[in-house]
Amino acid sequence: MAILVDSETRVLVQGITGSEGTFHTRHMVAYGTRVVAGVTPGKGGQTLDGIPVYDSVRDALREHEIDASILFVPAPFAPDAMLEAADAGIPLLVCITEGIALHDMLKCYHLLRGYGGRLIGPNCPGLISPGKAKLGIMPGEVFRPGPVGIISRSGTLTYEIASHLSRAGIGQSTVVGIGGDPIIGSTFTELLPLFAEDPETELVVLVGEIGGAAEEAAADYVAEHMKKPVVAYIAGFSAPPGKRMGHAGAIISGSEGTAEAKARRLEARGIPVARTPAQVAELVKERLS
Repeated sequence: MAILVDSETRVLVQGITGSEGTFHTRHMVAYGTRVVAGVTPGKGGQTLDGIPVYDSVRDALREHEIDASILFVPAPFAPDAMLEAADAGIPLLVCITEGIALHDMLKCYHLLRGYGGRLIGPNCPGLISPGKAKLGIMPGEVFRPGPVGIISRSGTLTYEIASHLSRAGIGQSTVVGIGGDPIIGSTFTELLPLFAEDPETELVVLVGEIGGAAEEAAADYVAEHMKKPVVAYIAGFSAPPGKRMGHAGAIISGSEGTAEAKARRLEARGIPVARTPAQVAELVKERLS
């Protein structure tokens, strides 16, 4: 099993003819993802490796059934592209774009909520159900099918931790990069229930960062609602207060949002916190055995 995407998911790529869209579409298709169409305004009628390109999402939906859309759209236009897909009724959106203006994303976030679909991102690596499909920029070769779900605010740390797990013989059910911006479409607490209900996910790994309170909220949710074991890693134990590290959301405010503070909250809720990415695999192996 998997959450959100599998081998049957029919995918639309918005921004398919741009350099990033073209490059990653080819990698997604090579991995086995069912990319059925693409959208680039003004490029309708073209094809990319046999994938038809349309001028609008509505045009694509007239010809294809679509379950998810992934966006490789420049930041100034990404909010409108997300709203276009949501308005057309596509239930899952994955926005890879980084650098979207905060006020634009704030407005977009509230409008998207009204449509009832789910957004992953923005400024994220996407998601992958190993051996089934990937939507995004994750390197498929480091993942392998298995019983561990991963939800991560980081991009490259996601790949590193998955690689440690895979090398330890521990595969993944679905890996979701939720993004590190201050405003994102799906949080830890919104995705944990999906893993809780997935019969083949036996354990969940949370990969957090300094800044914000998402990890603390996840700790409370796990303690109150999760029966499956959860393991965590927080990036930024050595980060200096007051400086943004990496993502726009990774900034410490006073004594709140530090890696140590997050680790204390998680551990107080019974969630072990690794101090290195490699240690995640050790903690997971202990709890799966």
